[in-house]
Amino acid sequence: MLLTIENLRKSYGTPDGSVQAVVDVPVFSLDTAQQMALCGTSGSGKTTFLNLIAGILKPDAGRIELDGCAISDASEAGRDRLRARTIGYIFQTFNLLQGYTCIENVLLGMSFGPGADRRRARGLLERVGLGQRLDHFPRQLSTGQQQRVAVARALANRPKLVLADEPTGNLDPASAAESLGLIHETCLENGAALLLVSHDREVLGQFDNVRDLAEINRAAACPSAGEARS
Repeated sequence: MLLTIENLRKSYGTPDGSVQAVVDVPVFSLDTAQQMALCGTSGSGKTTFLNLIAGILKPDAGRIELDGCAISDASEAGRDRLRARTIGYIFQTFNLLQGYTCIENVLLGMSFGPGADRRRARGLLERVGLGQRLDHFPRQLSTGQQQRVAVARALANRPKLVLADEPTGNLDPASAAESLGLIHETCLENGAALLLVSHDREVLGQFDNVRDLAEINRAAACPSAGEARS
């Protein structure tokens, strides 16, 4: 298995001083090149779950093993290195650097991994239909085009796992369908596993393997942790 999780827990404090469990996953796994969608209600822990897998957050307890490495046990610097080497993350808000061009955004992503490769960066942007937009800034692109840059950046370091957090949430239906197809296709071409979070039925319908977070997360029935931690 590419990804295995055991007894994973993450909690947050609430305004009344109590502690709210957001993620409580006894067991979860994802195989090499497997594509899976996760659905769940708002506030059920979807984003927190992805951020734990990515090593952006450190769990309170449990084990996350990714490509043979225990990311849950690593230091912050170790998690950063493992994430750069193994994971591509497509954020809902894209997280592009507004002062940098399309190709610079991809090259900067590469700099955290094996190193910048302008030829590969150009090739990825051409693959997602932005070969004529290499030197455009994000503000000069449509929302759908910005999302394509985010996809290219996520694949730049040849990740073994791509995480996508509501990647079509800011797109119109036509752009969403096109973008989703692109994510599926590019992950297949690169041999990357895909774990995508969405609440959109149209998006979920494009996956053969769909899991409800409530099925794997004992804390998913407690949405009071808030939208920001969904």
